[in-house]
Amino acid sequence: MRAIIVDTPGGPDALTLTTVDDLPIGPCDIRIRVAAAGVNRADVAQRLGSYPSPAGAPQWPGLEVSGVVSEVGAGAKRFAVGDRVCALLAGGGYATEAVVHEDLALTVPDSMDLVEAAGLPEALATVWSNVFLSAGLAAGETLLVHGGTSGIGTTAIQLGVLAGARVAVTAGSAEKLAVCRSLGAEILINYREQDFPTEIQTATEGRGADVILDIIGGSYAARNVAALAVDGRIMVIANQSGENADFNPFHLMQKRGRYWGTTLRSRPFEEKAAIMQALRADVWPWLESGRFRPVIDSIFPFEKAAEAHRRLEASVHVGKILLVGD
Repeated sequence: MRAIIVDTPGGPDALTLTTVDDLPIGPCDIRIRVAAAGVNRADVAQRLGSYPSPAGAPQWPGLEVSGVVSEVGAGAKRFAVGDRVCALLAGGGYATEAVVHEDLALTVPDSMDLVEAAGLPEALATVWSNVFLSAGLAAGETLLVHGGTSGIGTTAIQLGVLAGARVAVTAGSAEKLAVCRSLGAEILINYREQDFPTEIQTATEGRGADVILDIIGGSYAARNVAALAVDGRIMVIANQSGENADFNPFHLMQKRGRYWGTTLRSRPFEEKAAIMQALRADVWPWLESGRFRPVIDSIFPFEKAAEAHRRLEASVHVGKILLVGD
């Protein structure tokens, strides 16, 4: 099989397409002939050497794939050879084959393009586990999404709207905010020109945001607290700013707020399996009916993985960036 490895951590050109040994398959695993793999910020961190694959996972990047089942472990019961699936991985998605426990895979609806489906697992699992399973976003509440045109952002907007919430977003241009509006966001904030806590408080008549999904971290900490509603929940899932967080805990206490930091990749298998099955029960009906679709920015062949990473790091993309193999 072919895989995109990182021999020496560094810039995008550190990604090297080569031949590797086939992966072994366990009794409850499935082998997937990969149609496409999602490109995520975690892959960039892994390429730079700061976020290696966990023990037991392939050492090349890639946290999500779509494809066709080519082999089924002796004890696997959910899928058969030929099934179209997408899957959440701990690593190893940048390859022509992937092996994963069957509980981390979901059937791709017949109405959906198989390549497009590679943009589903990581963003959906991240948003659903944080915004809904942990923060408990309810209909009628306000959800603030930072980075509204990222893969996470475009996913969070759509799910928030489908769940009956009012969605606010931050983005860095009028063009990006227009995309957010088209997905259902109502409160549109250009973070380069506007102060988002002030805008949120004004738009909600002083109530604030009930749930904040933050990929920026750092200096946004205090401002998130200022934008928060009483009994609000801040979910921090990344620190793209690279800065330390600094805020007065008393301000959070005054709002009886919660400030939660989470990751997905390092969660125990049982937790990730539960998240994936929650997606199957609660989100897949929206997918099957066409009410939810991943926003795909661009698709690159494996040979141009470096270009895909450059586009992601430049933050000019809108939605998911994908890689396709053979």
